[in-house]
Amino acid sequence: MAQLIKNQTTTVDAWKTLEVGSDETPETLALPPGDIIFPLAVWQARRAEIIAGHKRIGLFLHAGDPLTAIAGDLDYFIVIAIDFPKFVDGRAYSMASLLRQRYHYEGELRAVGDVLHDQLFYMQRVGFDSYALKDGKNAAFAAGSGFTPFSDSYQSASDQPQPHFRRRPA
Repeated sequence: MAQLIKNQTTTVDAWKTLEVGSDETPETLALPPGDIIFPLAVWQARRAEIIAGHKRIGLFLHAGDPLTAIAGDLDYFIVIAIDFPKFVDGRAYSMASLLRQRYHYEGELRAVGDVLHDQLFYMQRVGFDSYALKDGKNAAFAAGSGFTPFSDSYQSASDQPQPHFRRRPA
C-alpha cells in the first residue's frame, strides 16, 4: 500500500482507487460506494451515474491523458491523482502545472506511481499537494526532507507566482 504525504506530513489515505480488471469494461464495472478515485475511462463512460451516486469524487489520470476531456468537469473532483509511470517521465509535471495555472483547479492534486522523495520539492512547485510514495520508501524521511532541498527558488511556479527578483525587498 502506498504511503501518503499531504500538507508535508504523513497521513492515512481515505480514498480508494478503482481499477478496471482485464475481464471488465468501464461500462460494466461495479461502482463501489465511498470516496473513490475513478479512472478517466470510467468517468467518461458513466459520468451521470457517478455524479448521482457519489458526493466526493476523485479522478485518476495517466500521464498523457488529454486535460481538455475534463476541463469542464473540474468542479466535480475533490482530488485528481496523476500517475508517474516511471521516474524519468515528466508529463505529469506538465499536467499538474496546466491544471493549476491554465484550468485554475483548486482541489487536491496527488502524485501517484513512481514517486520518490527527491521529486517532492519539484512536484510541489508545479502544484501537487499530496504524494503517494512508491512502496518501500520511508514516508517520514520524505516528509521531513523532501520539500526543503533549497532555501528559495528564483523562478515563478504554481506555488510561488512571483520570481525572486520581484520578492526581494527594495
